Amino acid sequence: MQEMQAVARLEEQMRFTVETGSGHTVMLDMLDDVSEGVAVAGASPMEMLLVALAGCTGISVLSILRARRQEITGYELRVHGKRATQHPKIFTEISVEHLFSGRDVRPEFVARAIELAETRYCGVEAMLSKSAHITHRYTILQSAHPE
Repeated sequence: MQEMQAVARLEEQMRFTVETGSGHTVMLDMLDDVSEGVAVAGASPMEMLLVALAGCTGISVLSILRARRQEITGYELRVHGKRATQHPKIFTEISVEHLFSGRDVRPEFVARAIELAETRYCGVEAMLSKSAHITHRYTILQSAHPE
């Protein structure tokens, strides 16, 4: 069993500096801060869930496509979440839009890579899908071959 850790330290107001077990630092803050005039210095914890989903899904999909020898020259994920209105205000719906660019990228390989990320490889999606309905769609912009 793999163990992971993070340590969050209060900086000021509602702002935390978080150090991951791998030595990276992330700043978290509260987006809907009730204190007027307080600048928000970091992402909210809920935004970080969307960030984690984008990263986990993107890494999984890209790994699968590279193994299938797909020439991906660009990849962007746009993740949008809708939250419940009552506390704890969990995500109820999340949409993930995958935008690929490359040469001769096969749509069936892209669809299968996304499906495998959803159902098998992305642990973040596995956890979030317990409470949120997650949908995926993709667009491929094929690059022209150099003459």
